[in-house]
Amino acid sequence: MGADGSQMGLFGVRDALRIANDQGLDLVEIAPNAEPPVCKMLDYKKFKYEQDRKAKAARKNQAKVEIKEMKFRPKIDVGDYETKKGHVVRFLKKGARVKITIMFRGREMAHPEQGRMVLDRLAEDLKDVATVEQKPLMEGRNMHMTIVPIKGAFDKKADGDGDVTTEKEN
Repeated sequence: MGADGSQMGLFGVRDALRIANDQGLDLVEIAPNAEPPVCKMLDYKKFKYEQDRKAKAARKNQAKVEIKEMKFRPKIDVGDYETKKGHVVRFLKKGARVKITIMFRGREMAHPEQGRMVLDRLAEDLKDVATVEQKPLMEGRNMHMTIVPIKGAFDKKADGDGDVTTEKEN
């Protein structure tokens, strides 16, 4: 193929290289397994530059998934639990994944079921806005669980919140 995409016909390798050099282009093998192999004459540096620009544009438009982390303790009190749950909901509203970590210290390691109860309670409280991506998993002194927001869950909530504020004003 020529630089403009036109068919040039069958040539030997040396003839094709000579023609490409005369035009100031590179001979690039497009389909090596075809019979006969298909080559194209093009400016290879320009081709690579355009490929890099396309790849950069694709990376720029790619959505970045943010992972936030919230740390709990196995013996967390109700007020602290509600505050941290509020932070988790705020992270989920922004579309971030949330990694929930239960930190065990000292003798708390003997009762990992207490940490699992906290994680199960949190998953149950957030089941209408989030799903559990990774089940609770024990790693060393920490237990981890990852949750992701449900698409559209907060759109419905925003409509419901508007009604609640009007009731409070009355």
